[in-house]
Amino acid sequence: MKFKIITILLLSTFIASFAENYLINGGQESQINYQMVQKVVPASGTKKLKLSYVVPVTFTSPTYNQRISQFDVNFSLQPDKRNETTDKRGNKIIQVEWDNPSMSTPINTTITIIAMNQTRLQQLQTSAPFPLSNLEKSERQYLESTEQVPSSNSRIIQKAKQLTNGSKTEFDAVQKILTWVVDHMNYVLLPKSYNAMYSFETGKGNCQNYSHLAAALMKAVGIPARIVNGVTLKQPYDISTNQGTLTMKMAQGRHSWIEVYFPDLGWVPFDPQQTALYVSNRFVRVEIGLDNEETASDGLIRWTQSRGHDDIPRFEEVIDAALPGDHVQLTATKQNWGPQKLMFYPQVQANFTKVSTPKPPPPKKVPQSDLERMNYNTPYMFGNLEYPQNIDFMSVRGPAQSTGEEGGKEMRKNFLVETAEYVTTRGNQYAQTFILKKPMKMLKTGLALHKFGGDGQLWIELYKDDGSGKPGDYIATSDYLPLANLSFAPGYRWVDFNFSDAPLLSPGRYWIAMGFTGSPIINWFYSYGKPVGPADGTRYKTLFDEGWSRSLNFEFNYRIAGYSAK
Repeated sequence: MKFKIITILLLSTFIASFAENYLINGGQESQINYQMVQKVVPASGTKKLKLSYVVPVTFTSPTYNQRISQFDVNFSLQPDKRNETTDKRGNKIIQVEWDNPSMSTPINTTITIIAMNQTRLQQLQTSAPFPLSNLEKSERQYLESTEQVPSSNSRIIQKAKQLTNGSKTEFDAVQKILTWVVDHMNYVLLPKSYNAMYSFETGKGNCQNYSHLAAALMKAVGIPARIVNGVTLKQPYDISTNQGTLTMKMAQGRHSWIEVYFPDLGWVPFDPQQTALYVSNRFVRVEIGLDNEETASDGLIRWTQSRGHDDIPRFEEVIDAALPGDHVQLTATKQNWGPQKLMFYPQVQANFTKVSTPKPPPPKKVPQSDLERMNYNTPYMFGNLEYPQNIDFMSVRGPAQSTGEEGGKEMRKNFLVETAEYVTTRGNQYAQTFILKKPMKMLKTGLALHKFGGDGQLWIELYKDDGSGKPGDYIATSDYLPLANLSFAPGYRWVDFNFSDAPLLSPGRYWIAMGFTGSPIINWFYSYGKPVGPADGTRYKTLFDEGWSRSLNFEFNYRIAGYSAK
């Protein structure tokens, strides 16, 4: 299958700076055979158990299209009641109910879907003006402010107006907002809150926070935006760039993104973490609403209990998908405008200003002779330290909340997904960069790992950067770590690798690469985007590669520990 690749002239003015924005061309087309199996073990004293699911529907846009050809839901124990409704946002909801379910009889729900998903990244042309006017009621409803998307908040309005000052087209306003959001935010899986104000103030959040903040800023200046809930699939895909191959990968699990309304394009999807005006065909679209509080029907568990019982149902969710006939042909060219963090746009013909965030200067190097004379006595640790330790991702769920009904409680889906790469495959070696900002005696490198099995040993190799964003000259190797020293417990935990020779490092850029012998089966936890280091900071090579020309769209979780010098 061939995809037409189009290069067009962007009509714009330019503000010079550094950026990690790519213009992407080509397409993806796949049949998705999707299955989700949910297991619910009723809590003690349960009088009623209610489950609800949203039926995915066909959706079309200028870039991403989903055609549902089959949806089926089956229950291991037939429900006592079943009801199908459509809510005010158009979501088709199946609600099922059991009376007095037994703890000894788990209820398994199996959802299967066959979808034809297509992403086509050809020329987009938009002349939608800014500000927008004469919106229909169906679009105006998505300007409404909510607690999670507080577009009426004075600080949100002030920031949105500041970002879009001088914009004459909607695309100009949208890309200015998105550039700020992408560079302002750092991805964390377990934020303290999911609303846009928390993200606005802290710069932290997961996919819900990215979506809520982007939508709040857009709605604050009259651009309709709605929240989309769905599922992403783990099958990676490659994008050819003039710097090499970039491999894109999402976790397999629940995800939140947005759709933005353009009068001349209709509703167009954005994933504010990394893509504008499109999402990959690895996204399965399920539910829409004003925010993630409203889009709570899919996977909702509700129950009522007798007095004296306060435990909660046990829950497990397993997602699986196959992509027979998967066709991908994508190329991307790096631009000198846009955010510092990785971002992808299709080709767009529109009037807009190419904005970007100034790049900070690199750390100043220290000569080796000076390093050796320094006194290293201050404990120093840095890296990507925020990840959820020791969590069984198949069994996590939102906290139980009261429904207001006597004895009534509910648990909602959450977006805590297992973001990890299998890094001990014999065909690949993986490396993660780090930026050292002060002189350091390096003692340990910690990686967020999970052992599934196997045997052998692990170690870490330390390299200088070669000046072009790839591992260069070798510096040192950590002590060898027997696989038997790692726990089999669920979840991920820090595994420290000691450097007995304690190398002295000048400020600058370095690389840590995973090495192994034997047949270990190890996953290395990662975070979406690049919350700590540069956008080209995760590399891998295969047996057929001469160098580290392949990169990844995420950042492995690591920590560097030792002593710094004044």
